[in-house]
Amino acid sequence: MSSTARFVASQSVLTLDARHPYTARALVDAQHMHRNVMSGFYGWVEDGAADARAQMGVLSTWTVDLKSSLLVLVVQSRVPADWSRVPADALKEKPRSLNVDRVLKEGDSLTFRTVVNPTRAASPGKDATEKKIRGKRIAHTTAHHARAWFTQRLQPAGEPAPNPKGVARIGAAADPETLSVKMLGSLRSTARDGLAVSRAEIKGRLTVTDPEALVSALSDGIGRARAYGCGLLLVR
Repeated sequence: MSSTARFVASQSVLTLDARHPYTARALVDAQHMHRNVMSGFYGWVEDGAADARAQMGVLSTWTVDLKSSLLVLVVQSRVPADWSRVPADALKEKPRSLNVDRVLKEGDSLTFRTVVNPTRAASPGKDATEKKIRGKRIAHTTAHHARAWFTQRLQPAGEPAPNPKGVARIGAAADPETLSVKMLGSLRSTARDGLAVSRAEIKGRLTVTDPEALVSALSDGIGRARAYGCGLLLVR
């Protein structure tokens, strides 16, 4: 483990009118939200590349206030974004950009927020019908199980980045009981692809134990559904 590591990224904040068709459609269709996010990164990789999002390190998260009709979208990437394709009348204010360049040290204390897709692998059964579900992911739908999912990814001081089950840890420790966990509405697609993304918001304080592992978690995200607004770990 290294005692320090450097995190570099580009972040954007877009404040959007939740009633505008551009935004409203994205709220009811996770695939459309994904396309809106990726529209800021044309030209960086070959068109149609299957791993375009991962290559550019694009991660996002958003919150919506239905009372004030505002959606705040945060996008992080390894390359700068261009939001000129967003309809001007959908924006409540000009997009803000920030270049993050931060050295993280072992022992640093950080506040964090993340929205994750907590799932588990279905246990294969003994009969033929149950064996067919091998590899299927089952969504956690309670705060208790979402907390346990995140706790698996915490990394106590002196322990390796993968946990005993091979799950990648985030390079930081926390007291699980102090974490704030809130289940959010699931995301779906209007296409016939069966997309359903369960979500949990987790907030609290972290103590850095493995800076390199933390930088990996910050850069690459954690968990699944990273193309649909999950996995971005925001710290300060």
